[in-house]
Amino acid sequence: MYQGFYHFTEMPFSLTPNTDFFCALAPHNEALKVILSALSMSEGFIKVTGEVGTGKTLLCRKLINHLSDKFVACYLPNPYLTPDELRIAFANELGIDISNDVAAQGLHSAIETKLLALKKEGRQAVLIIDEAQSLSWDALEMLRLFSNLETEKSKLLQIVLFGQPELDANLSNPKVRQIRQRISFSYTLRTMTSAEVDYYIGHRLTTAGGSEQLIPKGLRAFIALVTRGTPRLVNIVCHKILLRAYGQGKSAASWQHTINAVFDTDDCKRRLVPRQSIVILSIAAVAVASALHLYGAPGL
Repeated sequence: MYQGFYHFTEMPFSLTPNTDFFCALAPHNEALKVILSALSMSEGFIKVTGEVGTGKTLLCRKLINHLSDKFVACYLPNPYLTPDELRIAFANELGIDISNDVAAQGLHSAIETKLLALKKEGRQAVLIIDEAQSLSWDALEMLRLFSNLETEKSKLLQIVLFGQPELDANLSNPKVRQIRQRISFSYTLRTMTSAEVDYYIGHRLTTAGGSEQLIPKGLRAFIALVTRGTPRLVNIVCHKILLRAYGQGKSAASWQHTINAVFDTDDCKRRLVPRQSIVILSIAAVAVASALHLYGAPGL
């Protein structure tokens, strides 16, 4: 693999959400600030949505790492749970000792007791659910019941939902209108701009211990175009580019490596005009624009 060849300390474009590579771009910074502000005000439900591959899970993990000792983070990455399974998973995250013969109502009381104990210690429980668009109607109702746990002055539990846009569609259903009305803060993650993709690629290359010049800026502009700024697609394409450059023993990626990587990635290939001649013209236009930006127009 190219890790040693390019002197990386770790793979720069791995799809595993690694908070060491958190880029602090505007959309993720803004989302993090919104969540932290809502948590500081003890609001009930907080929702973050974004298209596939926009970095929700990475943001989710960054949030968990960022929380102070005042908060007790309970993370549920798998929302495919029945209400009873959801209750048990939440209890496990709270550190409640669960025996097989604990009745559902008894477990709910145990959760409430634990949350009250945390509140007396000056701590706040936060239930963070990833892929929340996959929650069943019954599981959403269980979350509503959890959100009812409160003292006279504040909520015992805050709930942060991370999900794809389908989560908004699910919450628009009248049967869960009580949850929808309790969502006090929402944020929608957007994809990256071309300038942000440029910075993102350079950041990941240097964070991994490599050179920013491995993928030149002209190529990054084209990568931004074909990926439409989706972080996951940027990672996939850049990984394939470096594989091809490594396979030819090159010290930096070229247009050939980039085009081959793009056409090997279905979601990017579909975004190009299928006629090869027009694709080549588009590439040439990007190259010319980059050259003019860097060196100025000839004779001027």
